[in-house]
Amino acid sequence: MKISIITVTFNSFSVINDCLESVKSQKYNNIDHIVIDGASTDGTLTLLENKREQFKDLISEPDKGIYDAMNKGIKIASGDIIGFLNSDDFYSNDEVILKVAREFEKDSDLDICYADLIYVDRINTSKTVRYFKSSEFKKGLFAKGWSPPHPTFFVRQSVYKQFGNFDLNYSLASDVDLMMRFLEKHKTKYLYIPEVFVKMRMGGVSNKNLKNIWLQNQEILDSFKKNGLSVNLISFFIYKIISRFIQYIKKE
Repeated sequence: MKISIITVTFNSFSVINDCLESVKSQKYNNIDHIVIDGASTDGTLTLLENKREQFKDLISEPDKGIYDAMNKGIKIASGDIIGFLNSDDFYSNDEVILKVAREFEKDSDLDICYADLIYVDRINTSKTVRYFKSSEFKKGLFAKGWSPPHPTFFVRQSVYKQFGNFDLNYSLASDVDLMMRFLEKHKTKYLYIPEVFVKMRMGGVSNKNLKNIWLQNQEILDSFKKNGLSVNLISFFIYKIISRFIQYIKKE
């Protein structure tokens, strides 16, 4: 079973090497690593070219944002399973992809698996800032502000072909829209693995300031309407605030 890992990057010279080495160190051999670069100007492309033997495909060209880049990766991915590891993320250990492959091999009907994630300090990556613990999916959870951590979200390629890729109408929440569409709307078969799969550096685009957090939530609420799902605004924001508070006080 081949697993495609798509890494999207733009001007990530200072962090992308950790990501590349993380994929390279995995104890699963059949990995199709794809790097989509948005025409970086800070030396990222030179670094990538110097490590060209570590990944299968490299595209470097201007794009319409992170989700456009992700869609480019999906388009050329040859794996049975597709996952994403962004340039400032890295796997928590060298057996993550092996565990993912085993779960999909055990159950041919399994469409999706996901796990937990921890946010780490951008400089001191051994320091946990926020513990993003997910849970078993139940109908209605997205309306309570829940979603799996997208970098841990592995999906059969056939699911993308059946239900579509990232919606470029959303610039900050297309990952939530996609996961909601797959799990809540189309009721795909999933598995939650209660382990930390990914470490993510703090400072992502969607959470870098209050304006982006507000805009992201506006996009998520619009996604409910688009997908024909109901949501109560008050409970959505209350549950989301509570869950984020718990993530910050839980460090392990």
